[in-house]
Amino acid sequence: MEYLVRGADIRIKQTDFDLDETLDCGQAFRWERTGDKAYHGFMLNTPLDIYAEKDFFVLKNTSEEDFLKIWAEYFDLYTDYGELKRIFSEDETLSKACAYAGGIRLLKQDAWEALLSFIISQNNNIPRIKGIIKRLCEENGGFPTPDKLCGKTADDFSYLRAGFRAKYIEDCVNKVNSGSISLDRIRTAPLPEARRELMSVKGVGPKVAECALLYGMYRVECFPVDVWIKRVMEKYYPCGLPEYAKAHAGIAQQYLFHYMRTAE
Repeated sequence: MEYLVRGADIRIKQTDFDLDETLDCGQAFRWERTGDKAYHGFMLNTPLDIYAEKDFFVLKNTSEEDFLKIWAEYFDLYTDYGELKRIFSEDETLSKACAYAGGIRLLKQDAWEALLSFIISQNNNIPRIKGIIKRLCEENGGFPTPDKLCGKTADDFSYLRAGFRAKYIEDCVNKVNSGSISLDRIRTAPLPEARRELMSVKGVGPKVAECALLYGMYRVECFPVDVWIKRVMEKYYPCGLPEYAKAHAGIAQQYLFHYMRTAE
């Protein structure tokens, strides 16, 4: 990663990075396209405008400190995706997927925001998910902490128009605030324990738990399975992913998901 500070902007030169493939692929729900290869969004409650310009990506109105502490981490810029793709490409299908959408990077999101967002995502489409989360943020002056939602009932979340998911949000808020689940503990717990603790929340099944672990806690060995990935596994990997891909299965999943959904 190379970067330059230009006034209030940061200009970065980064290979293996595409804004559309990364920000518009369903792994995060608070980014909106503002132009060609240009987006406005948030890491929790820190806003950012970012756009591609020739060989650079420009991060508008952000400090060098915020870039290094927040955005370089968020966009996973310290990880060598070229090397990951080289490893993945030992497999024919993964090689095609990496070549098709080689600019996908895993977004390292806030654990609480990711958990709540993927609870909202269940049996939902991306525009509606974004709308619910936008209403949540507008009502609370930003993405709310668990403390801010403490004591709220499903009825109190009627403004979200989230349907059956409102009772899941209520249960999740209550369990986080009471300490019956701990995101800090889950972050480092053995995966079977981490999954079990997350799935103690109403409405959190295996897929949502895997998404919370992968996108909110950077547990890159986690592998969310939706209808698209199920098709990939049935068609190409009936015995599972190649052993060498399993340590970064969640990142491999990003390439496979995008490839199966848009290229096949």
